[in-house]
Amino acid sequence: MTPVLETRALCKSFGALTVADTIDFHLGAGARHALIGPNGAGKTTFVNMLTGRIPPSSGSIMLGGADITAASQSERVKRGLGRTFQINTLFRNLTVVDNVALSVAERTDVGGGLFGVASKQKAVVAESMDLLGSLGLADDARATVIGLPYGKQRLVEIAIALGLKPKVLLLDEPAAGVPSLESHRILEVIAALPSDIAVLIIEHDMDLVFRFAKRITVLAQGAVLMEGTPAEIRTDLRVRQVYLGEDHV
Repeated sequence: MTPVLETRALCKSFGALTVADTIDFHLGAGARHALIGPNGAGKTTFVNMLTGRIPPSSGSIMLGGADITAASQSERVKRGLGRTFQINTLFRNLTVVDNVALSVAERTDVGGGLFGVASKQKAVVAESMDLLGSLGLADDARATVIGLPYGKQRLVEIAIALGLKPKVLLLDEPAAGVPSLESHRILEVIAALPSDIAVLIIEHDMDLVFRFAKRITVLAQGAVLMEGTPAEIRTDLRVRQVYLGEDHV
């Protein structure tokens, strides 16, 4: 089966500094995959190359069997690659439903770039409300984003990404900055994402990683240290030494 997302010998250097070193990676349709590694391992650089924020120095990126190495960020989104960020990028003074409506309108080409247009399209609003309902955010639809607890803001960002109907969803530290009492809700939402979406989560919260992922890739010093099941990652001595710590069992 052709991977829905794949990199082949992906490299990135800044002068003499290599931050991504010959990364071979593949993500199957409907995968639940985690990318982990210590600070400075190259995770953010790798994701930025996947999404087109920065170009690789060499190697290739395939999405749905097509080479997207030179594609723009917007073209990758249109081809089905969605992303959330470590720090949310919401329109904080707009309502929750307006934020999601902009995403849906962009996908359906009904003028999503104009704030007033998206919120007046009945079909766009209806789809946005259905999406918010599926994430448990229907009661917050008319609230402004700035007034929401941070955990709910992270859920709104996931809703915006889902509004684009991605084939692949990259979740960059979705629990970052979220109080522990709220983070369980984020995990519930991630666990309930449609099974036809391949999900790659980049996360430092190892409890979340081990509860979510079916496969885990470990980066260290810009290269793939290993890939395996959660059980294999948990017990691998190299991973414990470079990331998890000797006492993590």
